[in-house]
Amino acid sequence: MSIFNKISILFVMLILLAACGNKPSSSSDDYGPKAADIFGNPDYQAFSYGGYLEKTRDIAPTHEQITEDLKILAAMGVKILRTYNTSQFPQAALLLNAIKELKATDPDFEMYLMLGAWIEAQGSWRPGTDHSQGNVDNNTKEIDTAVAMANEYPDIVKAIAVGNEAMVQWAVNYFVYPKTILKWVNHLQSLKASGQLNSDIWITSSDNYESWGGGSTVYHTDDLVSLINAVDFLSVHTYPFHDSFYNQDFWGVLPDEEQLPKTQMIDATMKRAVEYGASQYQGVVNYLASLNIDKPMHIGETGWASSDSAAYGAGGSKAADEYKEKMFYQYMREWTDTEGISLFYFEAFDEQWKDSADGQGSENHFGLITLNNEVKYALWSFVDSGQFDGLTRSGQPLIKSYSGDENALLAEVLKPPFKSTMPVRKISTVNSTLSAGDTVIASHYLVSHDTFVPASDNQMTYPSAGIKLVPWEGTASIEMSPEGVIAIATRTSEWWGASLEFQGAVGEDLSEFSSGALHFDIKGDADIIFSLGFQTGRFLQGNQVNSFVAFGKGTAYPVSEQWRTYKLSIDDLNKGTNMQNVTGILSFLSRERAENKQISIKNIYYSQ
Repeated sequence: MSIFNKISILFVMLILLAACGNKPSSSSDDYGPKAADIFGNPDYQAFSYGGYLEKTRDIAPTHEQITEDLKILAAMGVKILRTYNTSQFPQAALLLNAIKELKATDPDFEMYLMLGAWIEAQGSWRPGTDHSQGNVDNNTKEIDTAVAMANEYPDIVKAIAVGNEAMVQWAVNYFVYPKTILKWVNHLQSLKASGQLNSDIWITSSDNYESWGGGSTVYHTDDLVSLINAVDFLSVHTYPFHDSFYNQDFWGVLPDEEQLPKTQMIDATMKRAVEYGASQYQGVVNYLASLNIDKPMHIGETGWASSDSAAYGAGGSKAADEYKEKMFYQYMREWTDTEGISLFYFEAFDEQWKDSADGQGSENHFGLITLNNEVKYALWSFVDSGQFDGLTRSGQPLIKSYSGDENALLAEVLKPPFKSTMPVRKISTVNSTLSAGDTVIASHYLVSHDTFVPASDNQMTYPSAGIKLVPWEGTASIEMSPEGVIAIATRTSEWWGASLEFQGAVGEDLSEFSSGALHFDIKGDADIIFSLGFQTGRFLQGNQVNSFVAFGKGTAYPVSEQWRTYKLSIDDLNKGTNMQNVTGILSFLSRERAENKQISIKNIYYSQ
């Protein structure tokens, strides 16, 4: 961070913290509409806003640039923005000041904030992160600054979100458990109760639908229930775009749609994508109903990228382009407006700091307006209607992408994959008579096999729940062909890993196989080195155990371009590990750099 920006942040902090002790006036009438009046109101459209133009957040947008963005957003009918940090970067303070100035010059100008306070674990972003504890220094500054901002701008700040995807456990670099979020939510609620914070401000945390109990039961804890009771509303994230690469339950063209014109097959697919997002939202609704808790719920974040160089582009799920982005935005707005749900769409403008190493990475392309002022297809109508006339970014006018040539745009749009031919990333063949946690007593436990099939005259069984093919942190891809061959392709990384992860509420009980064997056929690049085996417990619960052996070059288990059949003794793999809680049915891990290497595996099963 530059000296200039450090000084800027310090200056902003001093001003805001000086105001922190100032109580808001006793009447909220002067503050304009309350949070309860604008959340869920379709007349108050919501967006996530960063506005960063450079490859680092150390360079904040200027006052003039933020003012330009605010005028563009206002022209779109946007009246609520969501931010992500308070003390770490000066953007939120600059945004508040710009809104204040616009309100002073135009009494009809309306813009309100859901102010985000960044929350992270102790020791985040480095080895040894303590997820059970919060980063006290950082989190305290973020919350104190949020309070100061809310008291300084009570007519603008309508909600405070404690953390952004801070509880979802795939955020392995910084996540915390609900108790840390609860601590700060209770603190803010006590300030409201004592008059040190406007009582009309809504307090929430903005997080993934699973973190709010809408998915895995791993998240169903007493602390989460206490948090749900403590917040004023739930801010829920859903990202069908990301799941398009991992979940074929909703993605892809159905067989009876394959002959439709391209735009019609895409429209049908995008409607399913929105239904999928709605089902995740409904999962949280259902969880609250099971607790007999009635709280408002809104969508704190969702979006769709228009470009990607890897998993979501031409070589992956073929999800990323401007046409699909428009349809997702349109259908999401239609659904949420009808249901009275605020939708903080991610996001208004492209930002390049999110994936500074890969300019074509999807994280840089979730905006509806590009860095070079091109208005993407979703907003072409605003150009046509003249609503953007006279508006600029960095002094330059807004223009349509593709020079407004719809045919040129459509020519580059990718057809979603056909379900009849697409690979899968979830094994759904299960034994419905078994439940996760039941001891598997069959002689053969079949993961995937081209000839073995459970029947009344044999002792074979399928898993008791589905198995998800999971690439670890984007270091590899993993998918299964319709013929049952699982293919792993490594990417550019210092390590790589992937797993066939059991999707039960608890792991599979394979204790009867402790003296048996793991079988599979494998082929791949001969020079690759990795570990292979199974896993018990869960990494994020601190009880995961890897039961692996070394594979590949220079080991007792070489890999070549020809199929090889292996039978690994469980004794050699686990060395006594209890197999009552097998969560990684088959897992791969390598600490060796391996770019663009291939491994294929099939006919996977356990025998007693």
